[in-house]
Amino acid sequence: MAELTDRFGTMVFSEEVMKDYLPKDIWKRLAATLEGGEPLDLDVANAVAHAMKVWAISKGATHYAHWFQPLSGITSEKHDSFLEPNHDGTAITKFTGKNLIQGEPDASSFPNGGLRATFEARGYTAWDPTSPAFIKDDVLCIPTAFCSYTGEALDKKTPLLRSGQALNREARRVLKLFGIETKLPVVSYAGLEQEYFCIDHNFNFARPDLQVAGRSLFGARPAKGQEFSDQYFGVIPQRVLSYMMEVERELYKLGVPVRTRHNEAAPSQYEIAPLYEASNLAVDHNHIIMSTLRNVAKRYGLKCLLHEKPFYGVNGSGKHVNYSIGNAELGTLFNPGETPHANAKFLVFCAAMIRAVHKFGGLLRATVASASNDHRLGAHEAPPAIMSIFLGDQLTEVFEAFRAGRIDDAANSKSGRVMNVGVDTLPPLPTDPGDRNRTSPIAFTGNRFEFRALGSSQSAAGSITALNAIMADSLGHAADFLEGELARGKDLNTAIQHYVQHVIEEHSAVIFNGDGYSSIWHAEAERRGLPNLRTTPEAMPELIRPEVIDLYERLGILNRAELKARYDIYLEQYCKTVRTEAILTTRIARTIIFPAAMRYQGELAETAARMKAIGKDFRTMTLDEVTEQLRGLQDATRSLEATLASVDGKGDFLARATRYCTEVLPLMSEVRRYADLLETRVADDLWDLPSYQEILFGK
Repeated sequence: MAELTDRFGTMVFSEEVMKDYLPKDIWKRLAATLEGGEPLDLDVANAVAHAMKVWAISKGATHYAHWFQPLSGITSEKHDSFLEPNHDGTAITKFTGKNLIQGEPDASSFPNGGLRATFEARGYTAWDPTSPAFIKDDVLCIPTAFCSYTGEALDKKTPLLRSGQALNREARRVLKLFGIETKLPVVSYAGLEQEYFCIDHNFNFARPDLQVAGRSLFGARPAKGQEFSDQYFGVIPQRVLSYMMEVERELYKLGVPVRTRHNEAAPSQYEIAPLYEASNLAVDHNHIIMSTLRNVAKRYGLKCLLHEKPFYGVNGSGKHVNYSIGNAELGTLFNPGETPHANAKFLVFCAAMIRAVHKFGGLLRATVASASNDHRLGAHEAPPAIMSIFLGDQLTEVFEAFRAGRIDDAANSKSGRVMNVGVDTLPPLPTDPGDRNRTSPIAFTGNRFEFRALGSSQSAAGSITALNAIMADSLGHAADFLEGELARGKDLNTAIQHYVQHVIEEHSAVIFNGDGYSSIWHAEAERRGLPNLRTTPEAMPELIRPEVIDLYERLGILNRAELKARYDIYLEQYCKTVRTEAILTTRIARTIIFPAAMRYQGELAETAARMKAIGKDFRTMTLDEVTEQLRGLQDATRSLEATLASVDGKGDFLARATRYCTEVLPLMSEVRRYADLLETRVADDLWDLPSYQEILFGK
């Protein structure tokens, strides 16, 4: 156990390391920045840079890099050496405060949505002292924000940090009404559950679609998939377990508090989950988790697939965001305690969340929109595209009692229960106030809300930024309402009752505790006025709705130009993704599937001719089927190629994305339909693509 704890955080420039390497006065001033958000002086930055350099070199680091998160959705870094040559042929190591706090990458070479042109290339990375530096592959990685020369945010971290400031400001207003003062900022916390597939790397090399697109564009369903429910929490295959253990060892060194690993529902699907952390750090750590999963897999002859839907017919992969707000002094503000109806503070914060999701559900949907996640949402494996909240019976009963003005009924609602398992040797188990609902996109789970719509490959920063923003807006509304009631002479308890009653009266349409997969809910959601934005082209315009622009500008998170840039970037990424997959579909169909089926057709025809030559009867049903499917494949491929040519470069991004969605994707499915039929007919020795059965069960 000592070895395990000693290993944790050894490659992180943590607060404990800072205390050892920094003078006491410097550490005190830095702590004011880390804990209270105080501005950072250059002399402090110089001292921190020197200490960081000495520590990093002692750990074997030779280079440093500003590690940032551009709008491509991945992380980026440029490595610079600590060494600086002297005129006499010797060298020294150098790393200054300026090197630490600011870098200058080419801003025009990253997705920028028109905020930067090629001839306006200057951009800056700025040190984020709230996320500790770490050493990876002998490089000191310094988490940074990324902005343009003119100050626009070109990354996912900057708006996340801005949204945190807005949340802190509005949460403090509400807490002050309860007589609560806290020295620490109120922050959002996130626990990010990461799902992924892991397959033998040889199968990946043999599948151009997996190599390039990250998902299989062809593949007949195997005889067995996940219908036996024998995968979830099953015994982890030995090679995969060894891989997981090494992933965890690497993550422990980087200070990532991973805690859980297990088989997921689909064959060859797994999950890794850390403990919750401040959301800014949680997002950074999730990027480290995804990178480590990919890199360590190679050492074991494995391929880690983070695509949301790599295989048709089995579950896709998500990244569940367990979201809460609070700090070390207050705990989580979504904690209802023993009797939630008696916890006025909880009711206010919970009601604010209900209002937030109802007002800005479309924004939340837009933050999880992508070509890959569209394949997963609403497919009986992930929540639907309709944003709703699951509260459970007890909390729903409490809020409904408030709406009806029956406060006494709320006080007498169900309290915590115990569950008797019926086995003498097992004690009664305490139960949560509400059951779990796996079909809800936003579910209350005891002391947090679980946002389940995010895709496995996506950065959580966009969704958490939106959650922070809509909560800040709703908490500001709560503070205004309560302050107004108090100014009119109401006592605090009465003001809270009126506030909760008002929110539930206006926004209870977003509360749904039933089956989110059912067609009944889809019809009911439409009746309630909840948007059902099934695809990325439908969802992305939510980013530039006037209400969203006002929200982000009012809270100082993103301005109109920055939001429009993201809208353009994400639609362009959608178009490029579908276009790439469509080109792959036609090429694989023409160069791999069609030739294999033609060879089999030839063998069948030759056998038929030989049988006829010797006077034997030969039934040509299989030959007829293969010939018909080949014609269908050829016609579908031609239609796809013609449609693709008509869409490329035509119209604005939204018009193009809509055509890719409504015209190109259905034709890709048609090509696949014929190809998958042929896979079930063509002789196995002639079929070059590894089958689903080989990929998913070859562990």
